[in-house]
Amino acid sequence: MSHLDIAKQAVELIKPSIEELFKRTNRKELHIVIMDPRLKPWESSFSAAILYEESIINSTWEKPFDEFARSKAQQAWREGQANILTQAVHPSSLREGDLPFYGSFVYGNIVVACSGVEQWFDMLVSSWIAVAFEQLVIHEVQ
Repeated sequence: MSHLDIAKQAVELIKPSIEELFKRTNRKELHIVIMDPRLKPWESSFSAAILYEESIINSTWEKPFDEFARSKAQQAWREGQANILTQAVHPSSLREGDLPFYGSFVYGNIVVACSGVEQWFDMLVSSWIAVAFEQLVIHEVQ
């Protein structure tokens, strides 16, 4: 099974949890970005390293959540850590144009970012997907 197939499966696996989470969030929209864990920033452009993106749209977006999620993913991919750490602890590496909200998660070499709900819930969903992706790869390897 390909990494792309596994990324899609990881999102599908946690969609019921996302729907349950939507009962608590300020919006019911979400954009998800999964980076290819095999590609590093010194080997690829950011756009070429995006493995998979998906939007969950239940109404008209009030903001460009897809662009926001990509910005969060780019920060995390570039720094190799969740962008909450860069923003809160190591802001010296922030660049002009970096989104000032967190919502990414890094698990090993897997970088996932979401945008659409509260930033702490964006980070939560990103973590679910990242861990699911890794465990599905382990399952395939075994």
